Amino acid sequence: MPLIPAAKLRTISLNIFSALGLKPDKAQTITTLLIESNLAGHDSHGVLRLPQYVVGIQTKTIDPEVGIEIVNETPSSAVIDGHRGLGQFIATQAMKIAIDKAKAHTISTVNVYNCNHIGRLADYVMMAAEAKMIGMLFLNGHGGDHGVAPWGGTDRRLSTNPFASALPTGKESPMVIDLTTSIVAGGKIRAYRSRGEPLPAGWILDADGNPSTDPNAYLEDPKGPMLPFGGIAGHKGYGLSLLTDILAGAMCDAGCSRTSATSTGNAFFIIVIDIEKFVAPADFEAHVAQMIDYVKASPTAPGFDEISIPGERSARTRQQRLAEGIPIDDTTWERLIETAESVGVPVEAE
Repeated sequence: MPLIPAAKLRTISLNIFSALGLKPDKAQTITTLLIESNLAGHDSHGVLRLPQYVVGIQTKTIDPEVGIEIVNETPSSAVIDGHRGLGQFIATQAMKIAIDKAKAHTISTVNVYNCNHIGRLADYVMMAAEAKMIGMLFLNGHGGDHGVAPWGGTDRRLSTNPFASALPTGKESPMVIDLTTSIVAGGKIRAYRSRGEPLPAGWILDADGNPSTDPNAYLEDPKGPMLPFGGIAGHKGYGLSLLTDILAGAMCDAGCSRTSATSTGNAFFIIVIDIEKFVAPADFEAHVAQMIDYVKASPTAPGFDEISIPGERSARTRQQRLAEGIPIDDTTWERLIETAESVGVPVEAE
């Protein structure tokens, strides 16, 4: 498994997107967010996805030329049609709109539909935290993209329906919660297959409803489902999945999970709260920092050497990978080289 410097991956990605004719601002936005996912240790949403995006652009399921359209707007809200454009670029623009509206009106909400895959949700809510705000994002599969069984079910009825939130802490990094309401993100199953490893028990069922550890039981026909997060308390992940699906889809034209969905993609609902409209940001951060210190002082359980706060380990991983390089499994590296060469971008093998 080669260690690739972040700068080299950035160059490869920018060159690929440039060869496809993307405008520099869009190429840089997508590249930055892909690399940031790898740096944070979320390889399932990093450059592993780049070949998928290239195919989408080449087959015209992704339109790299379009911009966002605000189809409904109030001073504190907006509904945006992404016109099947580049997911990361659309989501970045939507979050900027939400932040600006929250600055003016305390709390803002933005719904987006007709959007392609936007990658790691943490990147967007962290934009709010950096602006001394609280950001939340709920995302569904645009009514389709089913991969998860409902609690007590055995076939695919829901998307992974992820949720993310971030807020400032007064410490080195914000608190960042980014999770799927399924037991794992679909990209992590692809990452296991790329590494030739079996899945942990309890992640998926096969097409007959039996527990399986074979990634292909989820990725290849006939496809079985993932399970909601929570194990024996999976009804909790299932409940959050339904809420996320509704928030992302029911208040715009995306819709919620259903058999009749004619397209997949991402629809999402953003909430941004301007902290200073309630309390001085410094006071907010002091409260949060005090809570973090109190929680982290707990005696550790067997197998743990510290209490970590959501987002803390990703921030450390980022620093380590910036210094040492990003580990890319052999399958992903080979696919990246093949993709680059297919658009006329030579890559020197490691």
